[in-house]
Amino acid sequence: MLELAFSARDLAHTRLALSPLWEVVTSLRVLASPTARPLHRRWADRTLPRLAAAGLTGALLADLVPAQGYIPDFLNPPPPSLTPSPRADLALEGELAVLAAATPEQIRADLGRLAPWTPAVRAFDEDPAAVLPQLIDELRRYWEVALAPSWPRLRTVLEADVLHQSRRFAAGGAAAVLGELDARVEWCSEVLRLPQNTCDHKGTLSGRGLLLVPSAFVGPSVLLINRPTEVVQLCYPSRGVGMLWEQPSAEVPDAVAAVLGRSRALLLTELAAPASTTELSHRTGMSAAGVSQHLTALRAAGIVSSQRSGRSVFYQRTQLADSLLGASG
Repeated sequence: MLELAFSARDLAHTRLALSPLWEVVTSLRVLASPTARPLHRRWADRTLPRLAAAGLTGALLADLVPAQGYIPDFLNPPPPSLTPSPRADLALEGELAVLAAATPEQIRADLGRLAPWTPAVRAFDEDPAAVLPQLIDELRRYWEVALAPSWPRLRTVLEADVLHQSRRFAAGGAAAVLGELDARVEWCSEVLRLPQNTCDHKGTLSGRGLLLVPSAFVGPSVLLINRPTEVVQLCYPSRGVGMLWEQPSAEVPDAVAAVLGRSRALLLTELAAPASTTELSHRTGMSAAGVSQHLTALRAAGIVSSQRSGRSVFYQRTQLADSLLGASG
């Protein structure tokens, strides 16, 4: 069990960030044991052959990210930007630049917690400076094959989660968010408790603050990095992942469709969680222009609201819309 006590300064410095590198590491764990996360089976089934064709199976990355147990902390430095570039070819580069500055001492300390060692890990420990550029090249190639094609959808899901958590921050403060991040995370009396098989420790954040990072792939437990000189990072399961790879058709209430029209009623049912115009277009089969036109009308009527997050605009139902759908059954 890991216990971290918060000060008022730590609560004030609790914030949210997106991290492509966290998606790399957590998705690698899913591929190491795809049966553990059936939600991502469709993605894993199409990605594994691509990685094999690219010569990325059995590489150093597979040794550093096992299906269970400890993952070296140096793989996930604090992201330099809270909102990475929407371009897939640029989203990862800022974090890789930080990773490239990892010291041999950092790398060896983390590798010492891995077991068992493979020949590739042993070679990394013997000469971190020589192997680190090779690792970064592997990470970049993995991203291009496994995640870059899906980054627009992944980013939409993650940004929607950040928007949701930001609204909860505004309504109830950091405690409201920390208390309901995940069933495995317990917030009580300004102490955060997490079950950790690799760590049994009681300590404090010491004013460093907490960085909350949503991930589409993390699970079944949250992941935490607690380095003495850095902000503490907590990677937790993002909302909306169930709609990532396959989208069930929403049931449109006939009574609402009769009033608003079936297209606008369908958009309302899809907005159970915040979504962008692009995502709604993908999920409903409507054109992006058509979705935008309907959302403009719904927003003018006070049925949906919009909020910008980075370069994206997310729409969500208002209380009026929830009452309308609830009354229709």
